[in-house]
Amino acid sequence: MDRETYLRKLHYRAHHRGTREADAIVGGFFDHYHSRWSDSDFAWFEALLEEQDVDIMGWAMGSIDVPADWQGPMMRLLVRLDYIDLPVGLGRTD
Repeated sequence: MDRETYLRKLHYRAHHRGTREADAIVGGFFDHYHSRWSDSDFAWFEALLEEQDVDIMGWAMGSIDVPADWQGPMMRLLVRLDYIDLPVGLGRTD
């Protein structure tokens, strides 16, 4: 699969998780950071996509402890939540 197709596939999977909250976390993370990722970072992200949304959201928001095998630089970026851009009406006032 060529790179453009691969990125479109990951973008779709990241943004179509099942809830708006998961879409914002996983999709926002992908959009904000993927241009800097190495092949191993992409492999980490693909594995993350297989996890349950409730776990990913809990890890990102700090309500669930991150399992040891998920800890590392990519998870540290995920939990920053500096990439979330909520639409007007979902917490934003502008």
